[in-house]
Amino acid sequence: MRVDLLLTSIADTVLSWVFGLALIAEVVVIGILLYRKKVIRGGVERSFSSISVKSFVTVVSLLAAIILCSGLISYFIPQGSFERDAEGAIIPDTYVRGKTEGIPFWKVVTAPIRVFASSDAVTIIMISVFLLVMSGVFNIMEKTGGVSVFIRKVVAKCGKRRMLVICVATLIFMAFGSFFGMFEELVTLLPIMIVFMLSLGFDTMTGLGVCMMAACFGFSAAITNPFSVGLASQFAGIGVIDGVWLRAVFFICVYAIVIGFLVLHIRRITKDPSKSPSYDVDREKLTQLDLSVRQETARDKRLFVVYAIFFSVQLVLLVCIAAIRAISDYAIPILAASFLIGGLVSGLLVDKPKKVFVWFGKGVLSMIPAVLLIGMASSVKLILAESNVLDTVMNYVISGLNRIHSKFIIVLLLYALILFLQIFIGSASAKIFLLLPIVLPISQALGISSTLVILTYCIADGFTDMILPTNPVLLIGLSMANVSYGKWVKWTWGLQLTMLLFTVAVLLLASSIGY
Repeated sequence: MRVDLLLTSIADTVLSWVFGLALIAEVVVIGILLYRKKVIRGGVERSFSSISVKSFVTVVSLLAAIILCSGLISYFIPQGSFERDAEGAIIPDTYVRGKTEGIPFWKVVTAPIRVFASSDAVTIIMISVFLLVMSGVFNIMEKTGGVSVFIRKVVAKCGKRRMLVICVATLIFMAFGSFFGMFEELVTLLPIMIVFMLSLGFDTMTGLGVCMMAACFGFSAAITNPFSVGLASQFAGIGVIDGVWLRAVFFICVYAIVIGFLVLHIRRITKDPSKSPSYDVDREKLTQLDLSVRQETARDKRLFVVYAIFFSVQLVLLVCIAAIRAISDYAIPILAASFLIGGLVSGLLVDKPKKVFVWFGKGVLSMIPAVLLIGMASSVKLILAESNVLDTVMNYVISGLNRIHSKFIIVLLLYALILFLQIFIGSASAKIFLLLPIVLPISQALGISSTLVILTYCIADGFTDMILPTNPVLLIGLSMANVSYGKWVKWTWGLQLTMLLFTVAVLLLASSIGY
């Protein structure tokens, strides 16, 4: 046997044992912490944004099933690969088919750990740190009483115009996503939006809809989104404003659908609050918040000023990130650092240092299980990449494009391909580099405009982020809201079906009018 092959075999065996034992150790530790309710409940007290045991177990089970299915796919689909240029873009007509060879089982079960050493490790670690910092800072705000004081002030100003607040807030979050490509960054505002909605008499689901869902749908109903429309336009060699009129009309329609969905939900829970999927969770949250009308104290005034400054700084930072393209790629670390420094300083200005750091620590601990969920969600892409089957699937679809003469059918096939990739690759820019260099020339040769390809891409890349458990941002949002994935799916499946039918109709219209 060759020495290099022997060494490779030994290395694989050692890695298998190391990662396998590490996985077992992690599961045991998480299990002990869950049993003792230290992590999930943040010590003796339950953190406002802590993830529930039921939610954690449900999502872990679902992700485990998806991970196993991802591994099984490699036993049925042959390996294959395209050649890529220096920037990682696919080179057309370079696909080479390989054998149908399944990925080793140890690589499947250890993927949630190995993903933290993969090419996506930096992004995953930053998202995890971002989540932990947010949870710690928000726990400080809650325990110091800053949340209650701040919300009481805001509600006093706009409490009588509740539906107007819903419409305006939804539009703002959608606009940030549509024009500036902001989605993950806006999750920083989710906890405060949830509390705000509760204080107005709504529920946690309304807060999730107004903030996280609106930002995601705005990202997909892109008008000038630099991470989808902007980058795709560069590949196509056209301007960002080319074809903007239909994207603007599409944005307005999506906004109307989201508002209609939220209004129907609000009417339902207004008649019977128990029909809210988050009814039990909301009652528990409201017991932790002191939103009763009372005489304002000197401490209340100090809390309001401190946290008003804190949120003002975060909003200015969000606007700067949206406006300055050079720093937009570093949005997550910038916001994490800003939240950490600003949150700790704000807490130290209104309470004792020992209490502040204890509260921060408990908030961080309450979100540790969510880091495991993020690792599991991200590992699906790693498994598919290591099994070398994604390029094979893409080649099947791309080969099919050349044999179809109906523009609408071609667009639908492209739509389906992007939706498939969306399950495994959440990044909009990553899918553009992977797909458009090879799809654009084929589409143009078949008489399909670049603007229609870009519209199809934007529509496929986004809406399903709000239902796919492989999307880390969805897991973060649901974890912070303490809403189970099952309840979320039950609440949003009708909206997702509506969006699927509506988007297909939009693509049919665009194809028929020669857009």
